[in-house]
Amino acid sequence: MGRSGSLEDLLSVAGGALATLAYSISVSEAPCYARHDVERMSNHTAAAEVLLERKGCAGVITLNRPRFLNALNFNMVKDIYPQLKKWEQDPEIFLIIIKGAGEKAFCAGGDIRGAVVEAVKLAPKKAHDFFRREYILNNAIGSFQKPYVALIHGITMGAGAGLSVHGQFRVATEKTVFAMPETAIGLFPDVGGGYFLPRLQGKLGYFLGLTGFRVKGRDVYTAGIATHFVDSEKLVMLEEDLLALKSPSEENIADILETYHTKSRIDQDKSYIFEHMDKINSWFSANTVEQIIENLQQDGSPFALEQLKVINKMSPTSLKIALRQLMAGSSKTLQEVLTMEYRLVRAFMVHHDFHEGVRAVLIDKDRSPKWKPANLKEVTDEDLNNYFKFPGSNDLKF
Repeated sequence: MGRSGSLEDLLSVAGGALATLAYSISVSEAPCYARHDVERMSNHTAAAEVLLERKGCAGVITLNRPRFLNALNFNMVKDIYPQLKKWEQDPEIFLIIIKGAGEKAFCAGGDIRGAVVEAVKLAPKKAHDFFRREYILNNAIGSFQKPYVALIHGITMGAGAGLSVHGQFRVATEKTVFAMPETAIGLFPDVGGGYFLPRLQGKLGYFLGLTGFRVKGRDVYTAGIATHFVDSEKLVMLEEDLLALKSPSEENIADILETYHTKSRIDQDKSYIFEHMDKINSWFSANTVEQIIENLQQDGSPFALEQLKVINKMSPTSLKIALRQLMAGSSKTLQEVLTMEYRLVRAFMVHHDFHEGVRAVLIDKDRSPKWKPANLKEVTDEDLNNYFKFPGSNDLKF
């Protein structure tokens, strides 16, 4: 249940981490799924990267890049947002379901290499536009006025978190692997990480945001990241039952999710992460990264030393930015957090560590980034303040 496998491998495979149909019968007369056939919103070619479908009274979003662990790219964001807003206003749509194609991932992150790095080199404004549109989509999910059900089966990291955690319902399975691994590539836990991470119990979110620790299976539910836990073999039936509801209310949807959750058989009483919660709360209550590191050193337990080893590999600048981001975000609204994160990400695009992290993890894959500054002492308060500066007319607008 711990940190088995390689986070860099997952990031590398993912590419980063980063119409209407007429009703034949009235709404009140038949189950939602029986009213009509599937309505296809997107061009369903073999290359379609996101499928936007009306199935009965649900809008269904399928992230359709299984070869790349459904990593989110610019075109996907550009397609999802307007359709989501249309569905929000459509009186014949009662819920949204979002899921990933294949068995390995919901969404393993943003397509950093494809959507961002090349854009920064060739057209910086396009990279900024990717993050701007992505954060606006994150906010739209967080403020969505209808039930939003994210089936976070498999790898769910970075951008995948942004597509799920801000929604009303999040369903994990025993195969869910959740992480915010951005500090490993010289970035910070964005997509609203500054909002949802500090709102997890205790200091768990600070721990996840700084270390990129992977939470697995039922622990994703126990941590509060997911609202429900369902055996993966039952996901298809769960979706069918949701689609078969008659004009479903929020309560109808919650009842079905709770039924599947209650009947889940897997790992009923096991929890890896919460064996260590007291220590995590103690270590990560510090107000500086330096003190967190000292706490880990003083503890000296195998688990503490494992986290210390991980943190020491991360970008010092990213660590300090992330801690300040999470502390500030704990008292901000989601929109305020996303505005802050847009300022940060624009600054990161022109600084060394992000590009070096992507080079080391995703391009050359030598996994030996040369951070600048190379240690925490050299990252000054003035440096940090410059990242959080108000950019004037270039600020994020919702």
